[in-house]
Amino acid sequence: MKTTATNRKIRELLTQLREGRLEPRPEFQRRLVWSNTDKSAFLETVLFNLPFPEIYVAAGSVDLETGEGKEMLVDGQQRITTLAQYFTGSQDLRLTSAIKPYKELSSEEKEAFLQYDVVVRDMGRVEIDQIREVFRRINATRYALNAMEIHNARYEGEYKRFAESVAQKDFFDRHRVFRPAEIRRMQDTRFAIVFVTTILSTYFNRDDTVEDFLIQYNDEFPLQQDTEKEVNTILNFVEAMNLPAESRAWKRADLFTLLVEVHHAIARKKRHLDPQNSARLLLEFYSAVDERSSQPDATERADKASRYYKSALQATNDRSSRITRGNIIREILVGESA
Repeated sequence: MKTTATNRKIRELLTQLREGRLEPRPEFQRRLVWSNTDKSAFLETVLFNLPFPEIYVAAGSVDLETGEGKEMLVDGQQRITTLAQYFTGSQDLRLTSAIKPYKELSSEEKEAFLQYDVVVRDMGRVEIDQIREVFRRINATRYALNAMEIHNARYEGEYKRFAESVAQKDFFDRHRVFRPAEIRRMQDTRFAIVFVTTILSTYFNRDDTVEDFLIQYNDEFPLQQDTEKEVNTILNFVEAMNLPAESRAWKRADLFTLLVEVHHAIARKKRHLDPQNSARLLLEFYSAVDERSSQPDATERADKASRYYKSALQATNDRSSRITRGNIIREILVGESA
């Protein structure tokens, strides 16, 4: 495939966009989401006359009556859309205080913005399957993205940043909750974001509710300060329980349930829990669960330990399993069901 790289002025790209000669959202592009902070940072780059990576276009449809042709924006959707929002003063764009709106720029600044050179790599007329492949490779990693990596590629907002800050707390490193390979695949961030979303809502299935919160709090997370305090309180309480390293409390599904239910008891119900007494009750229960795990018919039994064991072993991230574990741990901690 031969491509040509040329420069186009921002004003040329905006004119193409306005006249419908540049299609910014081909159907094969995944839906990307920049926060307003990201958009402002990008606009700052342009206004400071600094370069940004090239965009890719390919020949689109041609009107056989008029001879007018369209181009598809293969890569660069967010950049071009942000430039158009800035130029038109779109309400979808909320600038940071460091960026002046376009209408407030001086004549010289407006001209510099419109005359800014964008590097455009033209792929010419190629088959749609080839375009898809180029797009895939431009945005590819060397392995399939997991759910959290996809969210990371799409959202860079306040809620995701808060979840990352939770995942980076010393508590998780100290208790070796995540292996290095899992951290590289963002499993620590996934755990944190599912945990935070659960304490702000309720138990849900797998990652179903996560994206709703990423969208809702992409630009601002007004609950951050209160949630930060609650998370610190929970982690400090579990730390004070002084649970042994070999306890199943440090297994991923068990720790998730414990953190959520401690939050329910302390933050929501305002119960005063004694960490030593709570630890004693939980360790007794975990011991019963571990005993059941060694019995072949454990999952067929009706007692709490067997039900808990089954929900911590099979489909651990299903809503029903999370509720089962939550019910049992909640009853142990505060004597009520979820």
